[in-house]
Amino acid sequence: MSPGAAGHGQDEGSGTPLPSIPLLPVEAVPARYPGRWASAIVCLVLVALLARAFVESPHIQWPAVAEYLTAEAVLNGLWLTIVLTFAAQAIGIVGGIILATMTISPNPVLKSVAGAYIWLFRGTPALIQIIFWFNIGLIFPDIFLGIPWTDIGIKVETNVVITPLIAAVIALGLNEAAYMSEIVRAGIISIDRGQSEAAAAIGLTHGQSMRYVILPQAVRTIIPPTGNELIGMLKNTSLVSVISAQELLTSVQQIYAMNFLTIELLIVASIWYLVMTTFATVAQGYLERFFDRGARRPARAGIAPLLRALFGRTGRWMGGGAHQ
Repeated sequence: MSPGAAGHGQDEGSGTPLPSIPLLPVEAVPARYPGRWASAIVCLVLVALLARAFVESPHIQWPAVAEYLTAEAVLNGLWLTIVLTFAAQAIGIVGGIILATMTISPNPVLKSVAGAYIWLFRGTPALIQIIFWFNIGLIFPDIFLGIPWTDIGIKVETNVVITPLIAAVIALGLNEAAYMSEIVRAGIISIDRGQSEAAAAIGLTHGQSMRYVILPQAVRTIIPPTGNELIGMLKNTSLVSVISAQELLTSVQQIYAMNFLTIELLIVASIWYLVMTTFATVAQGYLERFFDRGARRPARAGIAPLLRALFGRTGRWMGGGAHQ
């Protein structure tokens, strides 16, 4: 039978006609995954029961949640949380870039100082650092700005300068710099060594090659973990409640200390934290696509790509497929 014969032909040796073979349509039978459907149903039922028990609880006053969601004290605390987050994160990013550059520097002194800084601030809890900076006046009662070893200058009391807000920004910013330095260092070492060698070949110094060649290419690798650090910073601002900085958590704590609506006010704080982290996540996604626009195909507009990214096609998500 010749290779091109579909359903009939002749025996090449004897010339005897071969019987005709009818071509039947192939019936595609979807694959069955009852276990996946069952587990999905069980999860949905459990989530629904939990949500119902939470919403219908007689011990939660939902009207109070709606009332305090936009209370002036809560909104003021929310604004201070946002200010703390961006101020501390800015210090962390700038400090992280400096520390990362020092870490990979050929100068052993700079490398040792950066390593000691990272070891110290990563090795101690952020809560201890916040309390330490708030009480820095116990070590340095006065801050002197002027010519050293003379009386020419200005002396101010430390507790006047280091307010709870300033202590929170310093503590969170310096702590974040230690983590950002490792993120920036990872982004720098991900760039091929030939890039820095090419920069040196055209006469750029180490600092210039970092600024104009290495760091612009490393940004694409640095942004995703930096977005995670920003979201973490949003939540870490709640730690400054121990020094009575009037951020979101401190504000709701002061309210429920007077009206005893503890759960309701904690729900209010949780809602606002979820709103802020959602906005930060969306902004991170846009920023990643902006810096990644030259490395992949442009995303199609609309909500369909987002739904496919979250769930995949319905058949794949629920285990659908086909056998032939």
